[in-house]
Amino acid sequence: MDIRIEIDEGNPAEWDEFVATANAGHLLQSSLWGRLKSDFGWKLGSVTLRRRGEIIAGAQVLFHPLPVIGKLHKTLGYVPKGPVIDYTEPGLLAHLVRGMDRLCQRHGAVLLKIEPDEPAGDSLHQTLAAAGFQPSRHAIQPLSTILIDLRQSPEAMLAQMSSKTRYNIRLAERKGVRVRRGTDEDVESFHAMSLTTGQRDGFDVHSLDYYLCAYRLFKERQAVQLFLAEFEGELLAGLMAFAFGQKSWYLYGASSNEERQRMPNHLLQWAAMNWAKDQGCSTYDLWGIPAEAPELETTRPAQLTAHIQNPPSGTLWGVYRFKRGFGGSSVRYLGAYDRVYAPSLYWVYEQIFSRKQGLSA
Repeated sequence: MDIRIEIDEGNPAEWDEFVATANAGHLLQSSLWGRLKSDFGWKLGSVTLRRRGEIIAGAQVLFHPLPVIGKLHKTLGYVPKGPVIDYTEPGLLAHLVRGMDRLCQRHGAVLLKIEPDEPAGDSLHQTLAAAGFQPSRHAIQPLSTILIDLRQSPEAMLAQMSSKTRYNIRLAERKGVRVRRGTDEDVESFHAMSLTTGQRDGFDVHSLDYYLCAYRLFKERQAVQLFLAEFEGELLAGLMAFAFGQKSWYLYGASSNEERQRMPNHLLQWAAMNWAKDQGCSTYDLWGIPAEAPELETTRPAQLTAHIQNPPSGTLWGVYRFKRGFGGSSVRYLGAYDRVYAPSLYWVYEQIFSRKQGLSA
């Protein structure tokens, strides 16, 4: 097939162009995301496949030390929302796996974890199993999400929303909520509000340095926008949206405990969707709903309704109710798959690290 395997030889700008235009491309496989993670404890590696000089597939691989076996200098290899590949092309995955194996050997990886940005399905499961991957109990990124189609007119986007969501968007405007675009000077306030949100809703929050780094890196490419909702000068809520290629994502959000009846979060999402649409994006990813929600929508609607009306504590069902109001389509992803290099040490990883609930993006 005349395919060349390149390890740690890629050009970031060329790689990003490929990822931005590939069907399986994702923000978390961009070189910018790799630079962000490399500033916060991860080491970055890459494998690229070329045919006649052109990139046809690849993976950006992050490596993190496994401290419990730190004396052995072992790592976890991780491909977030990748690899970027056409799984239907015969033989392509085998070439990429060979390259990833060599890269992981260099870094002393106990395992290689991949999380393809692909919907769940038996066909791809069988393809990955044949390539030596096994389903993992430890997913890092959300297993399900809601995608909003931005190719519609604004009127059509509003029409697909629930009547309550449309009402709340207009209510926020009538009640004096104003949305403005923030700068890096506003990130500190956004982070402080995130701490309030995390304490209220029971989830972890990144450091101020992490948010600042993410904002500044992607702002260089005009690929991020911070939106802030205010009432009479008081900050009520905020979100950070990202755009890469024709896709966009709502990754980080925060809200204060004040004036929540003014529905600032609804107006924020509407502003972010319109920004993403203006950026030329075709989808807006609301990033994270309960894993089982897409299945329940079609198979057990009564159970779905029960979860929405009385959300189990410590779950995403309250978030789901908010996000579902914007319409769109629910997607369940394939999930995480592991390629194991050291079975005995992998058992240690499974027993200890897979129990830890860390941050996703």
